[in-house]
Amino acid sequence: MNVYEAIENRRSVRKYEQKDIPMEVLTRILNAARLAPSANNRQDWKFIVVKDPELKKKVAEAARGQSFVGEASVIIAGVALNPEKLMSCEVPAYAVDLAIAMTQITLAAVEEGLGTCWIGAFDQAKVKELLGIPAEYKVVELMPLGYPADKPRTKIRKRLEEVVAYDRFA
Repeated sequence: MNVYEAIENRRSVRKYEQKDIPMEVLTRILNAARLAPSANNRQDWKFIVVKDPELKKKVAEAARGQSFVGEASVIIAGVALNPEKLMSCEVPAYAVDLAIAMTQITLAAVEEGLGTCWIGAFDQAKVKELLGIPAEYKVVELMPLGYPADKPRTKIRKRLEEVVAYDRFA
């Protein structure tokens, strides 16, 4: 599979098979995040891989009760270690850095036959408590990762002409 096929085949998965991910596969996927670009190559992030079934269930409860989150083989929490850092363009570096790294996880997952879902609906304080994350850090995303148990739905996206402008905003 090439990167364009991975982009085309990526989808949000909300139903997972009860099947473990081999450690070598999980390691390749996590390495994709490690290799992601970041502001000043600081890699101000930590990826917490939640495997314990009871802890996954509690994290799913903290994710506004989205039970499917806890049914995935693992949950990856993307954590910003320097959430106060702004890039010179006045955009928080952590949001960009973690979005890039977690996107690389989603694409590597597709290559490995796995599915993911970006979860932004969660209780920040509760997830930090559950995962032992210090108060000064910020959980940017929770990402369930596992073998899809549902059928892909057709992606609905705007036409390219609706989202792209050349030279000037239009």
